[in-house]
Amino acid sequence: MKILLVEDDEFIGEAIKDYLEMQGNKVDYFSSPTKALETIYPSHYDIFLLDINMPEINGYEFYEELKNYTSDVPVIFITAYSDIDHVEKAFKLGAADYIKKPFELKELELRIKRLVFKNTNRIKITDNYSFDLGKLKLFYKDEEVELTQNERYFLEILVKNIGQVVDMSTLRDYVWEGKDICDNTIRTQVKKLRSKLKENFIKNVRGSGYKIEKNG
Repeated sequence: MKILLVEDDEFIGEAIKDYLEMQGNKVDYFSSPTKALETIYPSHYDIFLLDINMPEINGYEFYEELKNYTSDVPVIFITAYSDIDHVEKAFKLGAADYIKKPFELKELELRIKRLVFKNTNRIKITDNYSFDLGKLKLFYKDEEVELTQNERYFLEILVKNIGQVVDMSTLRDYVWEGKDICDNTIRTQVKKLRSKLKENFIKNVRGSGYKIEKNG
């Protein structure tokens, strides 16, 4: 999954980033909320992890800005505050969860998984193919299809938007982390992935991007 982490304490922020990346996640970490707002495209993330007590913009204000672009990405507020007023404010703003410092990194990981994968396991693509969003694995019937890391991320973003076109810009950001790659690189990636499939469920929408049709 792709995670946005904004935490002004760099020691804590780097520790969270390193831990979550060791679990196979992509983490964009910013110690400056202002820099984050200048850089990110919020709808590309699966979850937001936001410290509350930050300079420049506090976590509440930062989240209000994010909601101008996306409203369906869950947020966990991270804070040293323990009073009920801050907890109440976080949930009134739409927080999915709230974790108090100090905490175990494993606890944060479990909270993230509960939110992101609570309604998902294997997503059915066709009668024969399914994709496990938690493990980023593609299955043909019950046999796993061997994939590269980029192929896993490519299918992940398509499956999360099943039935909708994922444009080239989004693919670059999610799969290649915004690197300046040409459309031909993406087409080559798709060609290689299709060569591993017994059914071509990846549809090219000319001039737009790619999609997986809803099954049934």
